[in-house]
Amino acid sequence: MNEQTEKFTHRIRSFVKREGRLTKGQAAALERQWPGKGLQHQADGIDFDKAFGRPAPLVLEIGFGMGHSLVEMAKADPDSNYIGIEVHGPGVGACLMEAEAQGVENLRIFQHDAVEILQDCVADESLAKIQVFFPDPWHKKRHHKRRLIRPEFVQLMHAKLQHGGILHLATDWENYAEHMLEVMQGEQGWDNLSANGDYVPRPDSRPLTKFEQRGQRLGHGVWDLQFKKS
Repeated sequence: MNEQTEKFTHRIRSFVKREGRLTKGQAAALERQWPGKGLQHQADGIDFDKAFGRPAPLVLEIGFGMGHSLVEMAKADPDSNYIGIEVHGPGVGACLMEAEAQGVENLRIFQHDAVEILQDCVADESLAKIQVFFPDPWHKKRHHKRRLIRPEFVQLMHAKLQHGGILHLATDWENYAEHMLEVMQGEQGWDNLSANGDYVPRPDSRPLTKFEQRGQRLGHGVWDLQFKKS
């Protein structure tokens, strides 16, 4: 990695490595499932057709948490190949455990920084869709510089999407939703899929999480944004 890439990666890295302990079930699922579903960062790129054993549209999710909705989406869309990126071990273990329980095979996982994966492993114009759901909002103003959705990262995602590819963002922090919209409106090469030029209703393709259901009962909002690469 050259000095410029190191500076770029460091500048927009948005996570804090707060590693929890894996449960016995998560650890066992990692041992069983990682050899087939785990992917390693490679500086010279990855042949995803080979990794999946077939060519298919690629859907990439950044920061999948515990992975339940990612597994549900992959199961509901067997004609696509799903790639998940998550840095936290318990989330990776939980996702693999759920994929195993659901019999989902069209899913591969990175446990690595998303910036480096996009830069080094993903070819330009190769992704059909990128999903970033509920990223850390860094809600304190002094921490806003750590937010993932920033011009540099949006430009990187734009380069990796195919023409007509979709970027789908979601957050339950209104201030972050406004920030996302402002950033996206400031970048060229995107068409907002909202009829009103702001947010879209939650698409059926994004499962309603237990967290969201609880938030809705409490009157909390969730904001979805979808943009197409023009």
